[in-house]
Amino acid sequence: MIKINCDLCGKVGNSLNRALIEGVELNVCSGCSKFGKVLAPIKRNVGKEPTKEFPPKEEKVELLVEDYAEVIKKRRESMGLTQKEFANKINEKEITIHKIETGTLTPPLSLARKLEKILGIKLIEEYLEKQESFKRAKTEGFTLGDFIKIKK
Repeated sequence: MIKINCDLCGKVGNSLNRALIEGVELNVCSGCSKFGKVLAPIKRNVGKEPTKEFPPKEEKVELLVEDYAEVIKKRRESMGLTQKEFANKINEKEITIHKIETGTLTPPLSLARKLEKILGIKLIEEYLEKQESFKRAKTEGFTLGDFIKIKK
């Protein structure tokens, strides 16, 4: 039989009750049941400790190329535009273009897409990030009883 801990005192036992204590449903031992209203006994299945298996997750991540400042500046200059002319063309402030080209400002993805379209360059790269699957068994941890003091 699987033994679980009381949510209040942490006592390990086979027979726990589901109880409503101060508006919260908890799994408590018979000693802690007196602090609330017992709703039902908890029945446990005989067997091995339950484990949760999390499948691997894949997520697309969009990131700017590392040398975005240099790429933008070279392309703007090859088009024969000053920072002021270029800023007016894309409806941005000149200081924003200056900071992007010096690398002190990382453009948000929306602005980077606008720059890609107007300059005809590739600034955003997509990466496929994969997280490993893992199994996690239920571990003994803190209970509410670890954090409260009962006055007698």
